Amino acid sequence: MRYVFRCSLRWSDMDAFGHVNNVVFLRYLEESRIDFFFRLAREAAADAFTGGSVVARHEIDYLKPLVHGPDPVAIELWVIKIGAASATLGYEVKDGAAVYARASTVIVPYDLAQGRPRRLSQVERGFLERYLDDTAGSAPLA
Repeated sequence: MRYVFRCSLRWSDMDAFGHVNNVVFLRYLEESRIDFFFRLAREAAADAFTGGSVVARHEIDYLKPLVHGPDPVAIELWVIKIGAASATLGYEVKDGAAVYARASTVIVPYDLAQGRPRRLSQVERGFLERYLDDTAGSAPLA
């Protein structure tokens, strides 16, 4: 199962070449990831990811230029891999059938009070497993 986040494009997202700047794609991924972890996960289990998480790695393949338009783009997000103390997310930035970018992010749950990484809780693992698709193969390796 994939989670779909609708992301509005802003005029300021464009660069001098008239398309969405490559750095802005990271913001789009962040917006979808924040909604996934801080809204959706907590609706499923109130104590999921309350301790925080950090990004350990991003990888993006830019497939075609994305230009500003009135309609939001869809950020499809799923889980590629679940480890003891990390998870790898896959993404596609899409508009209908057009795919503008594929990406992956490794996130690490973090204990803010201790200032160090921690293991995934059973509740967090259960939430992530709902979105696990390790056969998708459409995101870069992370």
